[in-house]
Amino acid sequence: MPQIAGVRREQLYSPNHVGNDAMIFMKTVEHLTELGADVKIYEEQDLAKIEIKEQFVFSMAQGVEGTEILLQLEKQGKFIINSPQGSINSYRSNMVKILPEKGIPFPKSLIVSIDEKDKIKFEDFNARKIWIKRGDVHAVHREDVTLVYSEDERKNIFREFEKRGITEVVLQEHLDGDVIKFYAIVGSPLFHWYYLNGVNHTPFDKDKLVELAQNSAMALGLDVYGGDAVVAQDGSISIIDINDWPSFAPVRDEASEQIAKLIFQKVKNLKHSLTLKS
Repeated sequence: MPQIAGVRREQLYSPNHVGNDAMIFMKTVEHLTELGADVKIYEEQDLAKIEIKEQFVFSMAQGVEGTEILLQLEKQGKFIINSPQGSINSYRSNMVKILPEKGIPFPKSLIVSIDEKDKIKFEDFNARKIWIKRGDVHAVHREDVTLVYSEDERKNIFREFEKRGITEVVLQEHLDGDVIKFYAIVGSPLFHWYYLNGVNHTPFDKDKLVELAQNSAMALGLDVYGGDAVVAQDGSISIIDINDWPSFAPVRDEASEQIAKLIFQKVKNLKHSLTLKS
């Protein structure tokens, strides 16, 4: 019986999705148990004061401290899904560099240190509106992802970030078009998407959406992921965000089963590999 540790996400990092994140985690635990695994549950906020003895770990942790602890465990030889390095790569200040470097269509994005809050101004984008996003973890507060229309609004958001101790900020070009949300699991047939806005949707190549999503996950090092894309009026697709292990709320039952299968199979493969080496 495989011994597997599961790390539950701290509620702080589940804004508006506390229940959904908890359910996808517990359903994954249930399916792993049905497959024959023995799962021990840990809390993200406790990682600094406990020891994870299990060799195999699946984790929904997203905070900087918890992710860094898991990264050290990974470097020591533990196998972790999603890889904590993938989680770190999906922090916006890293993602906005990695995806364009890998050829993923992505909006113009600039990273600004809060100490240089007036180095880049609203007018530098030559746009009617831009997005301002915290550079590390995904949104915790409502202001962490904000659409602004003026330099005064930009300054207000930067001041609010500075008060909360946020050290890096991403300014991002706004892309007009149909916004799509998607959920997926590497090696699984599951790829679920739906529109977040609009009614007169522009036709687009759905296979291209899948390709861009998969390439983005691969570039970041994620196995369990979701994200957002924009379809422009000409049908072209841009990725605008990738999320490390989202809630999968619309397809929770199917997703949790597929995630459990992925984890269980990888654990079996690794155990077999370690047996051969010994």
